[in-house]
Amino acid sequence: MEESATMLDVSRYIYSLDEAARKAGIRFRMGENFEEYLDVTTKIVGKSRTSPRFRPECSRLEPSSAFWIVGEDQVGEVAHVQAVRVDDLTKTNLAEHLESLSDCYADPKSQASPGSSCVCRAPTAQNITGTVAYHGDIWLREDFRGKGLPTIFAGVAFGLAWAKWSPDFIYAFVPTWSIEKGVADRYGYRHREAHGSILRIPDLGIDDDEWLVWLTRRELLEPAKRTATETLVPGLC
Repeated sequence: MEESATMLDVSRYIYSLDEAARKAGIRFRMGENFEEYLDVTTKIVGKSRTSPRFRPECSRLEPSSAFWIVGEDQVGEVAHVQAVRVDDLTKTNLAEHLESLSDCYADPKSQASPGSSCVCRAPTAQNITGTVAYHGDIWLREDFRGKGLPTIFAGVAFGLAWAKWSPDFIYAFVPTWSIEKGVADRYGYRHREAHGSILRIPDLGIDDDEWLVWLTRRELLEPAKRTATETLVPGLC
């Protein structure tokens, strides 16, 4: 095993991030029922519609292959959401997966509406294969922005993804403004390529041209490795 981080290291890492979020006024809860998740996200004012990738009527979202995280403020109001899923791309690659619309639909041929398409022009997507996790549907309430929370909530998602699946890669799609303002950097993604997903789904009003951002398994583990060698969780020994 090439990774030096252990499950205990990752657990300590997630714990330290959870503590930091609580100090900032957010409590995380996690789930695997996407009917419940959709019920939460559809009530959020100002959040874009949850994509087919995390809609149970579109995608196959088994408890073993997907989870969501909801952050609530001190009075129990929703302040943050995000979700992660994993796909087996051992016999294909990310570019083919996206362009077939398999990331959006369990059965694209029967479920995708006329005119639906995806073009992936990110060169590295052809080399992203194996066990691959997707991180998306990220939203943070305006009054919690500017407090360093993207690093925290992305770190929790990364740690849980590693603990559940140890993926070869984890990726996301972000708009150009997220790249220009450094938001993708604050999530912790190290690699980026333009036109990663040029997605058109007319019946859902989707017309996006987004950047592909990603991490390798080794990069996913590096924050947990640092936590293992630093005193970030006092009183744990």
